[in-house]
Amino acid sequence: MSTALNPLIVAEAPAPYPVAPPLVVDCSVLAALLFDEPERELAAEHLGGRMLHAPWLLDVELASVASKKADAGELAAAEQGLADYQALAIHRHPVDPPALLDLGRRYRITVYDAAYLWLAENLGAPLATFDRQLGRAAQQHLLGRGTA
Repeated sequence: MSTALNPLIVAEAPAPYPVAPPLVVDCSVLAALLFDEPERELAAEHLGGRMLHAPWLLDVELASVASKKADAGELAAAEQGLADYQALAIHRHPVDPPALLDLGRRYRITVYDAAYLWLAENLGAPLATFDRQLGRAAQQHLLGRGTA
């Protein structure tokens, strides 16, 4: 007598909300997108379909970029970029200052950049940046390649 195993049946309703993978995004990426920099298309391509995260200081950094644009005679572009920024869904997070000091010193990056690295590590999310120094630090730190 043969005993056939019953098949496993799993019935699950679709998720009520789509789940987008998280991405920590730094000022360089958003500035490219919002202020029509040459890297705009590349930034847009990588942000689509992602749940965006950043440390709280992103607001200040983008306002600084807008100020520089305005000072360079691009007031309308600065204002439009900030308006577009406010329409983006970005989760802003508090940071751990002692951890930023440690990361900044370890990888020789600014504490501002360390905030993005720290957040990516704590969320278990990738970090998107056009900043080469931050990118190298992120590769070393997040991919477990040791210290700088």
